Amino acid sequence: MTQVARSPRPGPVLTPSDSPEYVATARMTWDEWLDWRHNGLVEWVDGVAYDYGSTTWEHETIVRFLSTLLGTFAEERDAGAVIGAPYALRSVPDHIGREPDVMFIATAHREYEQSRFMTGPPDIIVEVVSEDSERRDTLTKLLEYQALGAREYWLIDSRPGERLAQFVVLDDQGKYRKADLVDGVFHSTVLAGFWLRTDWLWEEHPRALAAFREITAASPPDNPPA
Repeated sequence: MTQVARSPRPGPVLTPSDSPEYVATARMTWDEWLDWRHNGLVEWVDGVAYDYGSTTWEHETIVRFLSTLLGTFAEERDAGAVIGAPYALRSVPDHIGREPDVMFIATAHREYEQSRFMTGPPDIIVEVVSEDSERRDTLTKLLEYQALGAREYWLIDSRPGERLAQFVVLDDQGKYRKADLVDGVFHSTVLAGFWLRTDWLWEEHPRALAAFREITAASPPDNPPA
C-alpha cells in the first residue's frame, strides 16, 4: 500500500516582545504547543506560548546537580521518578502548561505521568530563578503550584549577588508555608531521608554523587537493597 506523506504543520508565527520576562509569543492550541519543535524554554498559558529564550551556565549547573542528586536518591530508595523541562506539567482547568526545571513524582502518584505531559501535581517542584523569571517563579508559579497541590516547591535563585534558596511546604489548609533550615540544611517532608545542604548549590562545580554519599551515610535506607 502506498503511504501518503503528511505535510508538516506550519510553524508558529512568533511576535517579538519588549517585555523583560519573555522574548516572543505565539498564539496556538495546547496540541500545537505540544507538537512545536522549539528550542529553549517555552510555556503555554491560556492559548499563548511564551518563549523565554536561552538559559545560563549557573542555572543549568544547579538544574543538573539537583536532577542527578534527586534522581539517584529516588532510585536508590525506590521512591519515585525525577524529570524536568521540556517535559510539561498541565494544570486543568486553568489552561496552563508549565515546564518546571525539576520534578519529583512519588511512586504512589505515577499514574499522573502521561507520555507527553503530567496530569497531576508532582510531589516536589524545583524552579531555578533567572533574570527574566523572578516574578514568574516567586509569585505566579508559586500560586499555580499551590493550587495544583504540589507538596513542596523549591525556589533556587542562582543569579549573581543573590544565591538564595527557599523551600515551601503545603500545609493542611492547602497553603504554602516557609520551611525552616537548620544550619543551612533543608530536610524534605516529602522524600523520606532526603536533605540538602544549600552550600552545595553555590559551588562552581557541585558534585551530585559526593552529596548523595553524604546524605545516605547520614540517612541510611530502612531496607537496603539485597
